[in-house]
Amino acid sequence: MTILAILAILFALLLIGVPVAFALGGLGLGMLVFGGFSPLMAPQSILSTLDGFILLAVPLFLLMSNVLLKGGVGRDLFGAVQAWVGHWPGGLAVATILSCGLFAAISGSSVATAATIGTVAIPEMVSRGYDRRFVYGLLAAGGTLGILIPPSIPMIVFGFVAEESVIALFLAGIGPGLLLVGMFVVYSMIYARVSDSYTPMPKASWSERGEASLRALPSLALALLIVVGLYSGTFTPTEASAVGFAAALVITGLVLRSLTWRGFWEAVRDSAVTTAAILLIIAGAKVFGKAIALYRIPQDISAFIAANIDGSLTFILLVSAVLLIMGLVFETLSMILIMTPVLLPAAMALGFDPIWFGIFMVIMVECALITPPVGLNLYVIQAVARVSLSQVARGVWPFLLLMLLCVAVLFAWPDLALYIPFKW
Repeated sequence: MTILAILAILFALLLIGVPVAFALGGLGLGMLVFGGFSPLMAPQSILSTLDGFILLAVPLFLLMSNVLLKGGVGRDLFGAVQAWVGHWPGGLAVATILSCGLFAAISGSSVATAATIGTVAIPEMVSRGYDRRFVYGLLAAGGTLGILIPPSIPMIVFGFVAEESVIALFLAGIGPGLLLVGMFVVYSMIYARVSDSYTPMPKASWSERGEASLRALPSLALALLIVVGLYSGTFTPTEASAVGFAAALVITGLVLRSLTWRGFWEAVRDSAVTTAAILLIIAGAKVFGKAIALYRIPQDISAFIAANIDGSLTFILLVSAVLLIMGLVFETLSMILIMTPVLLPAAMALGFDPIWFGIFMVIMVECALITPPVGLNLYVIQAVARVSLSQVARGVWPFLLLMLLCVAVLFAWPDLALYIPFKW
């Protein structure tokens, strides 16, 4: 009953408009005082949290993705992919998904991926006669690849909270990320086959392909630099984010000459605002997590699951339902920060690998990014396309079902996530 009362108070605070960071931190502090614990634990927890070296990767990855966004890198990337696959059935949709996947391998941010590719792809697809709801849903869902295909800011936060290897999480995200890209591509091609509302694109010539690929080469080189550096052990995630930010400045400022001083300062400002919000949420969640640990709530939940839940499938179905419901009112990092300390001990007690469970949580959090009323990607696409939120929300349901199918495949075949980090 204690956990239900705590969740009821937390939901009440959020419903009356208290920001997530202050709702978590205030409730955690109240629990410490009410439970007879020293309130000094709150500032100590915050200091120990924000002093983590791994968290430096968050603002640097945000800076890199915002610099690429302001530098218009998405146009070149989308143009190159479109030149190669645009003539396929549903070629523009396929190009959009592949561009989202490629940009995700650079940025680590779902919102940046949706905004960057959406700005270019939405006008192009709409002008070709694609159904608007399909276009908006495709871009909102494609943007979620930014947190599954590494590098990924939510994976960094999960690794920080769970005290697991961020590199192992990055490697584990490759298989499910590629599977989800493949599912989106296949669905887009099937949709194009049964729909006659769009105008197919002519096949690009080899010279056009070469010219478009040459323009996108710096962006692809940046993605290759980060991926090879991370997975070869040359960079830590924090070092990779710093190198990526410096390379993004060189590419957009010196090579492409597409980044203006105004764009640079806007990128810095947007990154600073987002970083401050993320760190405040992390600090508040740390106080809340400290309180629930002292109340022995994770141990009580583990004992309840051991006594009442029969088998791993039932546990995963229950957790999936809980995360989908939470996704209606919580954003990405809040879900990871709140639920990881509660669910991970129970998952490990049932024999789930913590790295596998992290990937499972990230995919479920992806679903939260495209479910109203707080799905951030819905608002991004709404702002880019200048349409109503309901139009965007109606287009995401097929892609949401594909994400849940990906979860089912991941459960049936755990090596989809675990093979590369541990067996390759």
